[in-house]
Amino acid sequence: MAPIQLLLFVFLLIALMVFVQVGVFTLALDKLGISSASAFSILFASLIGSGINLPLNRITSAAAPGTKHWPKLAYTPRYFIPGTTLIAVNVGGALVPILVSIYLLRLQPGIFSSALACITSVALISFYFSRPIHGIGIGMPILIAPLAAALTALLLDPQHSAPLAYIGGTLGVLIGADLFRLKDIRRMAPPIASIGGAGTFDGIFITGIVAVLLS
Repeated sequence: MAPIQLLLFVFLLIALMVFVQVGVFTLALDKLGISSASAFSILFASLIGSGINLPLNRITSAAAPGTKHWPKLAYTPRYFIPGTTLIAVNVGGALVPILVSIYLLRLQPGIFSSALACITSVALISFYFSRPIHGIGIGMPILIAPLAAALTALLLDPQHSAPLAYIGGTLGVLIGADLFRLKDIRRMAPPIASIGGAGTFDGIFITGIVAVLLS
């Protein structure tokens, strides 16, 4: 394949992936009762916010004996202080889903108790199935949380399963796989730990969208 053909093929492949992701995203938000204009605003905020980590706290690392050091960085970022880990929150992967969840709860306050039950269920399941992975962070099979959120939401309140699945899926993973795993982060001793993962099309973002589509 000629270079120009290869470049065109890659461009079309990327465009197709973006089109599918945007289509799936808007379909999921439509099930939540969110307008198309708001859906694109949320998507835009997620895309921009995926590259923004807001620092929250700095903890002392406590790497266990025999634990490998994290790979050396090509440059030394300002947040890097040897022997510590910067705890941050990712805007696109955590803050945006939290704000959307709060909006859904304000929109339908009657689902609050069911939402708490769904969040608790997904948080426990996420904690059980998540594992610390050296060089990456906290990992978990990607379909576990969405399936748990969708099934729990359908059992608790089939009529409002879509918002329950989104709220339970996003907040449940944040609590179970991120907050409950802070002790593992301290032991792994990375230079930075971002709550919400890599951002837009990772972890929590995908969990919320897939959970809604499954509910």
